Amino acid sequence: MARHIQPSCRLCRREGAKLFLKGSRCVTDKCAMSRRDYAPGQHGQIRKKESNYGLQMREKQKVKRIYGVLERQFRHYFQIAERSKEVTGIMLLQLLERRLDNIIFRINLASSRAEARQLVQHGRVYVNGKRVDIPSYTAKLGEEISVKASEKFTKALKERFEILKDRALPKWLEVDGQSLKAKVTAMPTKEDVGFPIQEQLIVELYSK
Repeated sequence: MARHIQPSCRLCRREGAKLFLKGSRCVTDKCAMSRRDYAPGQHGQIRKKESNYGLQMREKQKVKRIYGVLERQFRHYFQIAERSKEVTGIMLLQLLERRLDNIIFRINLASSRAEARQLVQHGRVYVNGKRVDIPSYTAKLGEEISVKASEKFTKALKERFEILKDRALPKWLEVDGQSLKAKVTAMPTKEDVGFPIQEQLIVELYSK
């Protein structure tokens, strides 16, 4: 399975915003954005005016990097959103939010989406009682997501949930931190994303 293997902090610097790709490190003084809030590379500190195409491209890259999705899969999500009867940009964000790895991250059982993806791939996550080890699985309305593991690992996950309890839980999920379960009770909205995303720029980019 293809994945991004370059330093994560460079991605945040390139987008000029904290994407929280490194979990708890992103809220400490070790965060690269706190120390060098300019683009990486030899010419990173040179300010240049972005073209309209450049703005659209940067927005697409930012969303891809937030959710840890590569180009081919991201385009596939866009095609599904475009064929739907809903607003394309909003539907695209809904599909990304309902990824199984994102849900595990959003219910505070992982400090980053990369960590959540690993949890899914290791076969610890169940959907309606059936094991699902595909991070890109799209959860549906009414489905229950749970984590089952050894007593020692379960205890560690509950401790993680407590550590991250200050992080807001999404309104479209009903979360039970003690039993390590969550249920999809509604469709996510743009406000649930938690990042300032201009999805219309992505729609314009792919519609050319």
